[in-house]
Amino acid sequence: MRLIVDGKPTEINADPEMPLLWALRDIAGKTGPKFGCGIAMCGACTVHVGGSPVRSCSLPLGQVDGEVLTIEGLAREGKLHPVQQAWLEEQVAQCGYCQAGQIMSAVALLDQVADPTDEDIDAAMSGNLCRCGTYPKIRTAIKKAAALKTAGI
Repeated sequence: MRLIVDGKPTEINADPEMPLLWALRDIAGKTGPKFGCGIAMCGACTVHVGGSPVRSCSLPLGQVDGEVLTIEGLAREGKLHPVQQAWLEEQVAQCGYCQAGQIMSAVALLDQVADPTDEDIDAAMSGNLCRCGTYPKIRTAIKKAAALKTAGI
């Protein structure tokens, strides 16, 4: 099976029932998406497929339709994505385990809503759990990322 992962053609020789998460981690070498729960409830494994956020732990390879974007593919030409930049500036991460999934969900939100309200953020991020409880910092970082993105930074 041939996938486009982070903009690059990637050959994946695996059972079509294998979850995308394991194909990304074990075959493609993309370790940003994390295994958290295995039942699509925590969001640690969030990646984009065809531009939409998905839980890669429960998506079989055979059902992948579109390009796959992981956190490793967000930065372009050495420049961080505005969400990544805001995450660093706001010092969101504590343990860091959920952060790749959080960031991927935040990117998807800002692709849809340029200036999200608190309610927009809560709705978009509700499927991403953070054991450290950095939710207030996550909200602040998303608002900062929206401003950076609008400013073209």
